[in-house]
Order: sequence, then C-alpha cells, then structure tokens
Amino acid sequence: MNQQPNPEPPTTRRPYHHGDLRATLVRTALECLEAGEPYSLRAAAKHVGVSPTAPYKHFADRRALDTAVAIEGFKAISADLAAVLDDVPAEASPLETLTELGVAYVEFALRRPALFRLMFGNETEDSHSDRVRAAQDMHNLLGVALERLFPGAVPPGLAMGLWSLAHGAAFLHLDGKYPPYPAEEVAERVRLGAAAVLCLKLEA
Repeated sequence: MNQQPNPEPPTTRRPYHHGDLRATLVRTALECLEAGEPYSLRAAAKHVGVSPTAPYKHFADRRALDTAVAIEGFKAISADLAAVLDDVPAEASPLETLTELGVAYVEFALRRPALFRLMFGNETEDSHSDRVRAAQDMHNLLGVALERLFPGAVPPGLAMGLWSLAHGAAFLHLDGKYPPYPAEEVAERVRLGAAAVLCLKLEA
C-alpha cells in the first residue's frame, strides 16, 4: 500500500476574489482537517480571507460543513475503489478482485484518517441527503463488482461480510487495537480476511 505524506496546512488568509465560495470553503476545511489545524466555519473563513459570517450563506452550521466535507471523502474513496476495478487484470479471480477492493478501502482509511473518521463519525438524519447518496455510491461499487464476478447469483450476505471486514479492520488499525504493522503486512492481513469471508460464503 502506498503511503502519502500528510497534507500541507493551508495558508492563513488565502485571498479570495471570486468564484464558488462554497466549494472553496469545503476544500479549505478539508485541508485544515487533514493538517490537524482548527476545523470550523470560522477557521475556514479566516483561511479563505472572508468575513466570519460569509460561510453561513452556504452552511447553516458546523454539521452542514461536516456533511459537505464527508461527501468529498466518499467521492475520493469511490474513486480509489473504481480505480481498482479499472486496473484489475481481466484474468483476475473473484478472490483477487474483492481482496484488492478491501485493501484499497483500508489503505484510504490509514492514509486519510481524519477524513475517514469524519465520514463515518456521526449520524445523518435525512435518509435522502446528498451525504447518504454519496455513501451509497461507494457501496454500489462493491455491488457492481459482485454482479460482475457472480452474474445473477451473488452469494447472500457477501457484500455485507466483505464491507464489515474492511471497515472493521480500518477502525481497529486507526484506534490502535492492532500493532503498527508495515503497510504491506496490513494489506496481506486484509487479503487473508477477505479470502476467509469469501470462502465461507461460497461454501454456505
């Protein structure tokens, strides 16, 4: 798994002249979050160089900002998973394809821990919100992969089992429940776990 350096902290009072203020605030808030800088509507406004009240034209409160940043996270992880599906060799087995999806999921969590925690860290009241749809788009990628690998006969519970494995492994690592294994060892453990889930489901 490729590890990337931590994002650079945003420059204070980045001049803002025109364009999409909402998108600029979301991008800046995400940079603050991942750099360990103060994360709030006021902090984002300060970095962008607008008044403290300007963000409230686009966000009702901090929770609305959280939702917007989380959506960007779901888009990013979906792109990583889609890249796995695009890059997997045509001759790859279902096991190889599914395990690499799990590895990519855990890799994202370990590479971008603050964002990953925010994505899953609080409840969403509106079941039809953009945040829920963005999360569903991520889940749909796994469904597409399973339909491709098991046309018309996806083993019951397989999607839930595989996602639970990857999601649980991600948080166990983030919460320090596992030793700080090297990246390749983490990947191999995810592969072994996914293989076990797949074998059990296929034998059931």
